[in-house]
Amino acid sequence: MAAARRARAGDPRAGFRRAADEQSPAVPQGLIRAARKSGQLNLAGRGLGEVPQHVWRINLDTPEEAQHNLSFGAADRWWEQTDLTKLILASNQLRCLSEDVRLLPALSVLDVHDNQLTSLPSALGQLENLQKLDVSHNKLTSIPEELLQLSHLKSLLLQHNELSHLPDGFGQLVSLEELDLSNNHLTDIPTSFALLINLVRLNLACNQLRNLPADISAMKSLRQLDCTKNYLENVPSELASMASLEQLYLRKNKLRSLPELPSCKLLKELHAGENQIEILNAENLKHLNSLSVLELRDNKIKSVPDEITLLQKLERLDLANNDISRLPYTLGNLSQLKFLALEGNPLRTIRRDLLQKGTQELLKYLRSRIQVPDDTTSPNEEPPVTAMTLPSESRINMHAITTLKLLEFSEKQAAVIPDDMFNAVRSNPVTTVNFSKNQLTAIPPRIVELKDSVCDVNFGFNKISSVSLELCTLHKLTHLDIRNNVLTSLPEEMEALTRLQVINLSFNRFKVFPSVLYRILTLETILLSNNQVGSVDPLQLKKMEQLGTLDLQNNDLLQVPPELGNCETLRTLLLEGNPFRTPRAAILAKGTAAVLEYLRSRIPT
Repeated sequence: MAAARRARAGDPRAGFRRAADEQSPAVPQGLIRAARKSGQLNLAGRGLGEVPQHVWRINLDTPEEAQHNLSFGAADRWWEQTDLTKLILASNQLRCLSEDVRLLPALSVLDVHDNQLTSLPSALGQLENLQKLDVSHNKLTSIPEELLQLSHLKSLLLQHNELSHLPDGFGQLVSLEELDLSNNHLTDIPTSFALLINLVRLNLACNQLRNLPADISAMKSLRQLDCTKNYLENVPSELASMASLEQLYLRKNKLRSLPELPSCKLLKELHAGENQIEILNAENLKHLNSLSVLELRDNKIKSVPDEITLLQKLERLDLANNDISRLPYTLGNLSQLKFLALEGNPLRTIRRDLLQKGTQELLKYLRSRIQVPDDTTSPNEEPPVTAMTLPSESRINMHAITTLKLLEFSEKQAAVIPDDMFNAVRSNPVTTVNFSKNQLTAIPPRIVELKDSVCDVNFGFNKISSVSLELCTLHKLTHLDIRNNVLTSLPEEMEALTRLQVINLSFNRFKVFPSVLYRILTLETILLSNNQVGSVDPLQLKKMEQLGTLDLQNNDLLQVPPELGNCETLRTLLLEGNPFRTPRAAILAKGTAAVLEYLRSRIPT
């Protein structure tokens, strides 16, 4: 109560201007009484157009005033009250905050995000105990200079406003650890940012920055820097000295080359997709050997240098939608690589069906080619798509079966798989089956004959309405592709597929998440986009400790359970195209880590 008494001494009548507000129905008196005891008041989502006066003066009552004030019940004992330390006013219709906010000097958390604020009161500068201020998703055009007096402020969230400039003295906020300025109209950053030596996370995404000040390199504690969607053409070389940097987001800029980062020994993630990068400089790659994620999709890269193999900790490499025509076979030596995206490249040395088999099969193929010189291609290698003709013409591709261990009958528009195909297998152990792009309405029963060898099965782009029990006997199956069919459910017997790692069920007709998938604990990737799934069970998903990729785009999810944020093994969570309202699109655009963090913050405590 000491802080409240100090505030009261300055103005004994402060906050009494509108007595009518004392009984405002918008704020139940039970909440006020509870807040006096807990020190926390949550008024989020109550349709408030302004903050009732008795909220500002919640700690100003004395015993003498109590008898005149209806908001102070007889059962409340004033000497046991706690100063208000946390006030949440989020998701209301507030257009301004009263200067009376100074009457709550003990506040450590003030959350007014998602309102209609166009300015902030200068009195905020008097809240010397404030540690977190969230004024995101408003209409702020400027920040009062007084705000820079908050020397204990650790978290300042200003994203989704209309800020075009920041005060020059911004660096006075020396205690800041988290600063989010994304989705504003900033064209430059004050050089005083160099003084923010305790800053750990800085988000500058979705502004109009054309360059970053070299002084930013003085932020020795910075671990995450997000500059997504600006107009950056280069990154200052001084950035290379930021020894604590772990995550760097440079997507959707105008970069022509990767930044040189020789001293960023802790850098784990570099996201530079949707730029204009044409060349991967071998020298640059040498300094990135701590990376686990390198995202370069949607650039103009023409080739991948052999030095990519120096990135031995790499787990995700995204090179989709570039101009790459060949890959170094040594890429297969990246032992930690779990995800390799190459779609949308004019690759000439790798068959299309091989690209569809998944990362591990592709890496295995690349490793097998390391000993073969590039200019000595065997006459039977990589048969063209036309090599397999109809069995009725007695031209079954025995080379594919015996050498590549591939049984392929795709793009034939066939309603059934001819018996000649299965007969041709005989005693040859086939590991891959590709029956995609036909008119199959059921899974061929003879698939069971391959149960002791087949690992990868593709039934995509057919008209299959159910998964047969024969398929459930393929106990060595690791990859199953049944996308673009008419499935509505999966049989419980699929639980027997104890080696299954990847399943693609996109573009089917599932209305519920297939419950059997929760029990296949080896699954690493579940692709379920473009269905009609209405909900998922986060507690079941959390038990799937191998699950790294979950694609639920374009479904009917009306809400995303906050507990999904506890599925911390997820490296890729795709939720776009669903009818839920939160998380907002801006949060989804930040990527999986940000979405999971947001969801965790919404878990009721």
